[in-house]
Amino acid sequence: RLVEARYSGMTHGVGRSGDLTAEQPKAAGSSILSKLTHLMAAQALKLAGLSNVTSVVVLPVATGMSITLCLMGLSLSRPGRRKVVWPRVDQKTCLKAMLALGLEPIIIKNHTEGDEVVADHDQIEAAIAEHGAENILAVVITTSCFAPRAPDDVVLVAEMCKRTAVPLLVNNAYGCQSDVVMKALTRAATRGRVDGIVQSTDKNFMVPVGGAILATCTNFDDLSAKVASLYPGRASSSAMQDLFITLLSMGEDGYLRLLSERSEVMEYLTDKVGAVAVKHGERLLVTPRNRISMGLTLGSFERKEASTAWDAGGVAAARAELSA
Repeated sequence: RLVEARYSGMTHGVGRSGDLTAEQPKAAGSSILSKLTHLMAAQALKLAGLSNVTSVVVLPVATGMSITLCLMGLSLSRPGRRKVVWPRVDQKTCLKAMLALGLEPIIIKNHTEGDEVVADHDQIEAAIAEHGAENILAVVITTSCFAPRAPDDVVLVAEMCKRTAVPLLVNNAYGCQSDVVMKALTRAATRGRVDGIVQSTDKNFMVPVGGAILATCTNFDDLSAKVASLYPGRASSSAMQDLFITLLSMGEDGYLRLLSERSEVMEYLTDKVGAVAVKHGERLLVTPRNRISMGLTLGSFERKEASTAWDAGGVAAARAELSA
């Protein structure tokens, strides 16, 4: 009974064996919920700044597996291509999403500009030319990342992908909360080629982990249908129900208010963290292109016999174990 109550009696899941978004005659409630959730998710992305979104599919898996599904969808129109151009981000999810399909990542190295770590965008086009556009499945870039890494220049790369006829997949895991990121994605989809944009439901809409939204925009909007059609079998409705309840309870006004508050809190947090850094002989890293994350120097952890900045992580891990 607890399980029945948790799912409001809608235990059939969503989709049919041939399509994740297909209506299921035996489960009218779940089918209606799915349709409404997709419409609300598309509207939420528009409110966040992605004004030219044309279709969305709410996927019942988190960001990494959603990227894997998107790469599978792209392979339907580019069979045999195994190479993926990827500007390096020191987080395993996106890399493992490629490796899970047996793809070959072509990793683009970063360089520093002041405090920021920035992808060498010239090397992306050079890699496409070296390996041949006809041999590349996609370029995968990141628009939300941890400082001091700066988001990739999505407009520049989108124009590059349009010029070279290579699909572009965007890992926008927690970028919906930044209007700068979302508006850049709108410009990129208008001026260049953007085949798909993946955003996490938990990171952007405060629901439990386990869902993602794939969005497609004007000009290149068929990936969502491909991904939905290749999903094997039905899917759990948990992620769908969580998102439906959350968006319905917030409403447009509530969601816009949260976006505005996040921007204000980010400014406040930046000031306060900067003050704490100065108090301890450190400083806040200057990363103007990263509007979501921030970082500090750790110079006070350095000693003559060894650099022990790693000790900070060790202390944090030890405290976590003790508190557990």
